[in-house]
Amino acid sequence: MRKKRIVSLLLAGILSTAAGMNVSASAEDEIAYVQAEKEAAQAGLAQTQANISSLEGKKQELESYLAELNAQYEELTASVAQLGIEAAEKEETLKQVKHELKKAKKAASEQYEAMKIRIVYMYENSGGSVLEKLLSSSSIADFLNQVENISQISQYDRDMLKKYEKIQKSIKEQQAKIKQESQEINELLSQRAAKKQEVQAMAESTNASIASYINQISASEAEVNALLEQIDRADSSIYTLMQQAAEEQAAAEAAAQEESGQEDYGYDPSTDTTESSSSSTSSTIVVEEEAPEDYYGSSQETGETSDESTSSSGQGTYLGNFTLTGYCGCAQCCGTAGNPTASGVMPTAGHTVAMSGVPFGTQLLINGTVYTVEDLGTPYGHVDIYFANHSDALNFGLQYADVYQLS
Repeated sequence: MRKKRIVSLLLAGILSTAAGMNVSASAEDEIAYVQAEKEAAQAGLAQTQANISSLEGKKQELESYLAELNAQYEELTASVAQLGIEAAEKEETLKQVKHELKKAKKAASEQYEAMKIRIVYMYENSGGSVLEKLLSSSSIADFLNQVENISQISQYDRDMLKKYEKIQKSIKEQQAKIKQESQEINELLSQRAAKKQEVQAMAESTNASIASYINQISASEAEVNALLEQIDRADSSIYTLMQQAAEEQAAAEAAAQEESGQEDYGYDPSTDTTESSSSSTSSTIVVEEEAPEDYYGSSQETGETSDESTSSSGQGTYLGNFTLTGYCGCAQCCGTAGNPTASGVMPTAGHTVAMSGVPFGTQLLINGTVYTVEDLGTPYGHVDIYFANHSDALNFGLQYADVYQLS
């Protein structure tokens, strides 16, 4: 659950009880210096994590933008391909129209030459009068036929001339239209090709920016790991300094008690020949502290006490005078909030403690309260007690108490 339980609340506790511990000023200064380094590292860690979050956000924005550019590039690629096909088709149509125009011009030229021959013939042979044609005709019917033939030839030439003019006009209009459409397609093709190159350049630039953000994020993550290691080292240093201070205090108190006992009673251990009736090496003692109600069971509420609960509460293995601190499930104590303990269960105030060196589920009797070891993070000899909130854990500070392991 925790990366390191010895956090800033530990230092607050030891400083708040420094007077009672008789910790030297130099030790306090050293602890304060290490704590200041840790707080600086924590501030740098928070800033670096904020930077990583900002960089991740920018990277995601660029990735979304890059996806849009890629979609636009694909669309432009398809458009350029389609315009290329249309331009080729227009060029082919324009070739066919030019060919048709050439054929029409040739046919008109041939027709024009034939018409000139007929007109010349008609004018050359039109010197006689209608009376002469009538006299030379074998009959009136022959005369009318000749006149009708001349009229039909003239009408045919006039019709063909109109048809030629109409075809010429149609072909020229079609040719102009195809040229214009072909020019428009070529212009669109040029624009789309230029836009495609522009989008491709933007995509390459965006890829480079994303790669830059990835490098910055990697560097920041490496910085985070370095800061976490620095914080862990600071925690270890603070714990070591507190242990040294506790040992110095215990030694000073023992020396003071020994000196006081010798002055009051004149007792000299080296001259004491009295045999002890009990073994000094026995590790099993009778615990006189009153166990909590939830440990002895609900039978006490009715005045009944089972033999089994009395036996369990009255005996335990003395483990020693341990260091006590407090922690909670917040991010400041555990790195992230709301996580289960190392044993996999959710911590409970007044029940869960953390300490290495004993199996999960081990019950410890501390100051009349039975706790269960369900978490790790502190070495053997240092019990970290779980509290419901950070304020209670901070107020608990640093304490020392005799600890018993219940059988």
